[in-house]
Amino acid sequence: MILRRYFVACGFVSFLAVGCGDLAISSTEYTKQVVQENNVAQLIAEVQDSQKAEELFIQGNNFLDSSRYKEALVLYNQAIEVKKDSVETWVNRGNALIALHRYDEALESYDQAIAIRPNKNEAWYNRGNALSALRRYEEAVKSYDEAIVIEPDKFEAWINRGIALTKLRRYKEGLASYNEAISINPNSHQAYYNKACNYALQNKPDLAIEYLVKAMQMQPEKYQKLAQNDTDFDKIREKKEFQELLK
Repeated sequence: MILRRYFVACGFVSFLAVGCGDLAISSTEYTKQVVQENNVAQLIAEVQDSQKAEELFIQGNNFLDSSRYKEALVLYNQAIEVKKDSVETWVNRGNALIALHRYDEALESYDQAIAIRPNKNEAWYNRGNALSALRRYEEAVKSYDEAIVIEPDKFEAWINRGIALTKLRRYKEGLASYNEAISINPNSHQAYYNKACNYALQNKPDLAIEYLVKAMQMQPEKYQKLAQNDTDFDKIREKKEFQELLK
């Protein structure tokens, strides 16, 4: 009897049409509900992931600040597994790797940050530092240039750019870079010291000593110790004025 009634019901096309229409509406509404619920669940998951990644990032920063670089790196890696598009995590991961002298890996980390945010000044600046450590000075200069375009007043980038240019024996350009740093920050003792190195490499003792004195006036113990063993001063090391300065 049940089977017979089924065939009878199926005989009424109009009834089935209405029934199918009702089913279609219900299906659409159900689909919308499922999509909405899935979207909410996805948003909640994303928020939770962001919070977890942020916690790992902060813990990593604490280790980085404490010079516990390997532990910082572990936490940055975990943060990236959770949230791969965190520019700050990629940058600080690179900083930890530089501290561990793993320069090629640091470079890759900065490149990841730049791929996500091309105008990230810190990524370009630290990328230049990694390249300088690898003695890839031409590329380093280009990275510092990118950093300076984004933040023209970053005097540290001007100094490190000057060092890379000096390593390339592009002495005049190096001096111009140090001068720019000094114009931004007149108390930049690093710029004065590196100007001294630049002039010493050109065998210009008077100018080398002049700027070494300026650096030593700001940080006497630091630069006296550095100058004693810095090979950049080898050409003027026998000069009486230089030797007197280091006593």
